[in-house]
Amino acid sequence: MPTVAREGQFQFVVNPRENDFEPPHVHVWVGNEDVCRIELNSEKFMEEPPPGDYRSILAAYRKHADTIRKVWDNIHRR
Repeated sequence: MPTVAREGQFQFVVNPRENDFEPPHVHVWVGNEDVCRIELNSEKFMEEPPPGDYRSILAAYRKHADTIRKVWDNIHRR
Protein backbone atom coordinates (compact mmCIF):
# COMPACT_ATOMS: atom_id res chain seq x y z
CA MET A 1 0.00 0.00 0.00
CA PRO A 2 1.55 3.30 -1.03
CA THR A 3 1.92 6.03 1.54
CA VAL A 4 0.36 9.12 -0.04
CA ALA A 5 1.18 11.65 2.68
CA ARG A 6 2.88 11.98 6.05
CA GLU A 7 2.11 14.54 8.70
CA GLY A 8 3.80 14.18 12.07
CA GLN A 9 3.19 10.66 13.35
CA PHE A 10 0.41 9.97 10.82
CA GLN A 11 0.80 8.21 7.48
CA PHE A 12 -2.05 8.28 4.97
CA VAL A 13 -2.16 5.15 2.85
CA VAL A 14 -4.32 4.20 -0.14
CA ASN A 15 -4.86 0.48 -0.57
CA PRO A 16 -4.91 -0.51 -4.26
CA ARG A 17 -7.06 -3.57 -3.51
CA GLU A 18 -10.31 -2.35 -2.01
CA ASN A 19 -13.79 -3.84 -2.30
CA ASP A 20 -16.04 -2.18 -4.87
CA PHE A 21 -18.77 -1.62 -2.28
CA GLU A 22 -16.53 0.47 -0.01
CA PRO A 23 -16.62 4.24 -0.37
CA PRO A 24 -13.42 6.13 -1.27
CA HIS A 25 -11.27 6.20 1.85
CA VAL A 26 -7.74 6.47 3.19
CA HIS A 27 -6.10 4.35 5.88
CA VAL A 28 -4.41 6.20 8.73
CA TRP A 29 -1.31 4.54 10.13
CA VAL A 30 0.58 5.37 13.29
CA GLY A 31 3.88 3.52 13.38
CA ASN A 32 3.21 -0.03 12.22
CA GLU A 33 -0.51 0.01 12.96
CA ASP A 34 -3.49 0.80 10.72
CA VAL A 35 -5.53 2.73 13.30
CA CYS A 36 -8.57 3.95 11.34
CA ARG A 37 -9.93 5.02 7.96
CA ILE A 38 -11.36 8.32 6.75
CA GLU A 39 -14.12 8.39 4.12
CA LEU A 40 -12.98 10.89 1.49
CA ASN A 41 -16.37 12.33 0.49
CA SER A 42 -17.58 13.17 3.98
CA GLU A 43 -14.29 13.39 5.93
CA LYS A 44 -15.87 11.13 8.56
CA PHE A 45 -14.06 8.35 10.36
CA MET A 46 -15.10 4.86 9.34
CA GLU A 47 -13.77 3.54 12.69
CA GLU A 48 -13.09 5.38 15.90
CA PRO A 49 -9.60 6.88 15.89
CA PRO A 50 -7.30 6.32 18.85
CA PRO A 51 -8.37 8.25 21.97
CA GLY A 52 -7.11 11.82 21.89
CA ASP A 53 -6.15 11.76 18.19
CA TYR A 54 -9.48 12.70 16.55
CA ARG A 55 -8.71 16.38 15.92
CA SER A 56 -5.03 15.94 15.10
CA ILE A 57 -5.74 13.21 12.53
CA LEU A 58 -8.42 15.33 10.83
CA ALA A 59 -6.15 18.39 10.79
CA ALA A 60 -3.33 16.35 9.27
CA TYR A 61 -5.70 14.76 6.74
CA ARG A 62 -7.10 18.11 5.63
CA LYS A 63 -3.61 19.39 4.79
CA HIS A 64 -3.26 16.58 2.25
CA ALA A 65 -6.89 15.87 1.27
CA ASP A 66 -6.55 16.98 -2.37
CA THR A 67 -3.47 14.86 -2.97
CA ILE A 68 -4.99 11.85 -1.22
CA ARG A 69 -8.15 12.09 -3.34
CA LYS A 70 -6.20 12.41 -6.60
CA VAL A 71 -4.14 9.33 -5.77
CA TRP A 72 -7.23 7.35 -4.73
CA ASP A 73 -9.07 8.29 -7.95
CA ASN A 74 -6.02 7.42 -10.05
CA ILE A 75 -5.58 4.01 -8.43
CA HIS A 76 -9.26 3.04 -8.40
CA ARG A 77 -10.40 4.81 -11.59
CA ARG A 78 -13.76 5.79 -10.09
